[in-house]
Amino acid sequence: MMTDDALIIDQRFGLGARAAATTPSNSVSRALLDEFSRYQALPPLWQQYQQALPTIAQEMQEMRMINQAGSPEDKLQLRRQMRNEARDSYTEAVQVRAQVAQQTDTPFVERLVHFWSNHFAISAQKSQVTQLAGLFELQAIRPFVLGTFKDMLFAVEKHPAMLIYLDQQQSRGPQSEAVQRQMRRQPDKKSGLNENLAREILELHTLGVRSGYSQQDVTEFARALTGWTVPGPKLTGETDARYPGFVFNERVHEPDVRQLLGKTYAQPGVQQAEAILTDLAAAPATATHVATKLACHFAGDQPPPALINRLRDTYLQTGGQLPALYRVLIEAPECRVPTPVKFKTPWEWLISSVRALDIDLSHVRVSQVMTQLGQPIWKPGSPAGYDDVAESWLASNALLRRVEYAQRLASLTKLSMPPAVLANTVLRGRLSQETLQQVSRAESAHTGFALLLVSPEFLRR
Repeated sequence: MMTDDALIIDQRFGLGARAAATTPSNSVSRALLDEFSRYQALPPLWQQYQQALPTIAQEMQEMRMINQAGSPEDKLQLRRQMRNEARDSYTEAVQVRAQVAQQTDTPFVERLVHFWSNHFAISAQKSQVTQLAGLFELQAIRPFVLGTFKDMLFAVEKHPAMLIYLDQQQSRGPQSEAVQRQMRRQPDKKSGLNENLAREILELHTLGVRSGYSQQDVTEFARALTGWTVPGPKLTGETDARYPGFVFNERVHEPDVRQLLGKTYAQPGVQQAEAILTDLAAAPATATHVATKLACHFAGDQPPPALINRLRDTYLQTGGQLPALYRVLIEAPECRVPTPVKFKTPWEWLISSVRALDIDLSHVRVSQVMTQLGQPIWKPGSPAGYDDVAESWLASNALLRRVEYAQRLASLTKLSMPPAVLANTVLRGRLSQETLQQVSRAESAHTGFALLLVSPEFLRR
């Protein structure tokens, strides 16, 4: 295999080479496609994390207990306890995510997990989502990353983390049974639609912004989504074993036929929004939106239109089969150029660093480090997720933080090889003479390792 091919496998598609990297014996295509059969949706580390957590049903029961607690002191104590548990759970989930990324032998698929988790972004900054963030990626992303876009879309939109993050549990149809009864009893109490979930599905998750939908479409979709919720006090409703924590509450569902994007939806109950989601997943605009984001992630901040078109056509021809899209990326000459096409995000940089230096992550509090680097995991500033373009991560203070933390990481490695040897190993010999001289002439091995981590070649993929 050519050196450029190995570098493309490691850096463009993978998560960075390890210190003990060997040259793959297969072609780029074969090496990457072989990962599909080895990928574990529930690797041991995630399994241990999941087993240590209360179920979503138990979590919701604890929330109900807070609402039903007798005294203000009892409620305060329960809230404090739940906040502490949620914070610990979040910290552990981020740690597990990093450990899996460091150790995985399917780094291409693991990168795709991170990609889709950011596409369907939630934020653990919302207190009720904090303990659910790791479960969201584990339950709604990982099992579907090699399936269809539609199946992942359903799992995402029905997951409690997404429903709570976008306030869907607060949405009630104005003409629903529950609201009409409430108006008769408490006419001054406000209750109605929340359009957050409907808007973000259309704008971010499927069709994309400026794809032709109207505010009326958002409102109609929000009406169809009423009843999609999570367990709550005195709430009974339709559950689905495929989607833990999802409840459909018919009593708050807005009745009537919906008109959306030129089509009529007359399905009853939960089936109405499901039918809309199915059509959104199959829409040409969704195919273009997904194709553009994938091309940007693997072929550069200004992805070639020809690659976007091939990805879009493949999406439509296969019904959104994700592995078919990945094959297009793997075979695309636009993704195989030998020079770097992307500036690493803080997460990509940290994971590639700990893989290269063989760091024991028990000595690294990953959630804290990612906050310092400016990309706290599962905490983007908006439902759009983190930007996937260089200009968002090139600020001088952000780069300075990487320089500072590179020294910390270098001090943790136990590698005995010279920094120049490591540099040539993990970057497959693609080093400028200037970088090689700086790494080789460093006053100590640790300084040499740190210089490698902040070199132009290592900062890009």
